[in-house]
Amino acid sequence: MKEFFFNITWIIPVFPFLAFLIIILFTQGNRKLSHSLSIGSMVLSWLVGWGVVFSAVATPHLGEHPIHKSIPWFETGTATFEIGYWIDPLMAIALFMVPFVCLMIFIYSVGYMGYGTDEVDPNYSRFFAYIALFATGMLGLVISENLLTLFMSWEIMGLCSYLLIGFWFQKNYDDPDKITPRQAGLKAFLVTKIGDLFFVLGILYLYSQAGTLSYADTLFNHEFLAHLAETPALPIFGGWSAASAIAVLIFGGAVGKSAQFPLHVWLPDAMEGPTPVSALIHAATMVSAGVFLVARIFPLLNIVVELDHHNPTMALIAFIGAFTAIFSSIVALAQNDIKGVLAFSTISQLGYMIAALGIGAYVAATFHLITHAFFKALLFMGSGSVIIGCHHEQDMMEMGGLRKKMPRTFWTFLAGGLALSGFPIITAGFWSKDEILAHAWHEFLHYGTASWPFFVWLLLTIAAFLTAFYTARQISLTFLGKPRSQHSEHAHETPNSMTIPLILLAFFAITLGWVGIPEEIVGQGNNFFHNFVGHEYAATPLSIPVMLLSSGLALGGLGLGWMVYGRKPLVAGQLDPLQKGMENIRLGWLYKAMQKRFYFDEIYQAVFIKGSIKLADLFYNIDYNWVINPIVNMVGTITRGISNIFNKFDEKVIDALVNITGLSSVKLSDLGGITDLKVVDGIVNGIADVTGWIGENVLRPIQTGKLQNYLLIMLISMLAIIGIYLVY
Repeated sequence: MKEFFFNITWIIPVFPFLAFLIIILFTQGNRKLSHSLSIGSMVLSWLVGWGVVFSAVATPHLGEHPIHKSIPWFETGTATFEIGYWIDPLMAIALFMVPFVCLMIFIYSVGYMGYGTDEVDPNYSRFFAYIALFATGMLGLVISENLLTLFMSWEIMGLCSYLLIGFWFQKNYDDPDKITPRQAGLKAFLVTKIGDLFFVLGILYLYSQAGTLSYADTLFNHEFLAHLAETPALPIFGGWSAASAIAVLIFGGAVGKSAQFPLHVWLPDAMEGPTPVSALIHAATMVSAGVFLVARIFPLLNIVVELDHHNPTMALIAFIGAFTAIFSSIVALAQNDIKGVLAFSTISQLGYMIAALGIGAYVAATFHLITHAFFKALLFMGSGSVIIGCHHEQDMMEMGGLRKKMPRTFWTFLAGGLALSGFPIITAGFWSKDEILAHAWHEFLHYGTASWPFFVWLLLTIAAFLTAFYTARQISLTFLGKPRSQHSEHAHETPNSMTIPLILLAFFAITLGWVGIPEEIVGQGNNFFHNFVGHEYAATPLSIPVMLLSSGLALGGLGLGWMVYGRKPLVAGQLDPLQKGMENIRLGWLYKAMQKRFYFDEIYQAVFIKGSIKLADLFYNIDYNWVINPIVNMVGTITRGISNIFNKFDEKVIDALVNITGLSSVKLSDLGGITDLKVVDGIVNGIADVTGWIGENVLRPIQTGKLQNYLLIMLISMLAIIGIYLVY
């Protein structure tokens, strides 16, 4: 059975791709058939995917001996590129998450997009075609056997993010400062392409060194990696090795896709897409692809650490992740849009994972990658349920009192919020987040005081507290107290197609973390996640002080959030207590900066967008007004003047000579005509006349037709000839 599932791994992304083609080409007029095809294809991918996952779990030593198969795809010059699949623990855990979460989101989308109601989206079928294509890209990325097909799948997701974020492209707002879905889609596409450029350069650099992009010959070839780590990089990278340069370039792709600082600005605005898009792309799958990529190239990062302890590559990755985590947590504190809070929460948690990989916590990072996908998809879908239940209201200040009106949404959202906060023991988020903090603490103890791992640990620890606080704020503002608007006053629970997926995801948000409980608690050899995913890497030792601290941070943040927002819930028109408190201590400017995302959009607009426009204007003036066009016009004027001179010369000299030659030729022709008519023709005509006269007057008379006359002439002629002969 294992061989059967392994042999059909390639078919996993084919199912949603076929659904996409059929919907686009044939079934756009049939909504039920369209969503049935999309959901059905994902059911098949999920069943086959989990068959592969459980077969992989049952295969010993899969980490040391991955299963892979490829076939020739196309040739270019002397190189042959192949396409195939790769099965290892990282692929298996991603495949456990992706098709199931996608399936839940697909089912949820039926209710969210209004099927069977008067509010059904007019482009309902097209939406399901797009999410099926997105699932194709994500599943293709997970099973890819080489970096080329991974990048192609990566770009499919980039295209789908553009199409899905801007799905409601016709929507406009009265507020000119508010970004539209059309603008948000374009922004996401362009910003992520900056990271993709670095990714492409990294792939090209790797290919120039290896002559191949397959994992087996590059990332999982220790001899090649060691050679790469000892090979000096191009001069532009200073004294770095080729391995470090390639790793940093490929990491650039992850910075864009996983919305890490400074390319984080696209993800909050991506909330303009339908909420299933937020859950699908910006919580569970696409943004996770960046972390998956860094985890995939982790052997490359690891060899750099092994052979060059002073190389800054890992520290750079860790700092970007840690700074992103703390920065996004601070911004999330002041967001009032229910999806906006989750957007910055996603950026923060992705920063956690990137920082974990930067400090070498491969197992902890992949563990948090999977747990986060489940509880963050749950929270986004829960927020969508709230939005639908509140008649498309997204401002939490206009909500309140939804706990009783939307009980299933509330309890599942609470489960996701507790997991996000790292509520001790019973939630998945606690075990995965605690392992990251424990590993950072362990690295700090290894490197010593004031080392960079200490600052990473400190930033992640503060971010953990802020995460718990803004989660309690969000839950309190949304569900507790009394309704603060007509929308929340008349709120209602959403249909089963939306709430049942929430319940299933909530189950994993609570229980999934139990597979990674440290061995010190469950017994030696019983940490399933570490044994399966990363037994070649040292396990993170249990740190009781860190566990107690992270538990205290989670409980303290949740408790403080409840004290501020839950104990005395807000009433309509009341100012946000955090804003009021910060204004009282003269930090109102800071709260406003947090609301405005620390003005990064404005800074980018002023520096990069307007700067690009100014640069374009500069080149336009250089081209049109100052340099290029004036030179071209001057050359044209000079050329025109020279042309006029030659034209006059042609008219006055050349044409005159031609005309003289012509007239001379005519005169000579006339003279030749006279000679011809008077002399040549005269001679010819004279000869003809003489010949005619002789024939008429001399020869014709002797032609009598009588034989005796002819004989007489012959006799006379002979006598004449004889006489002439005798004389001469």
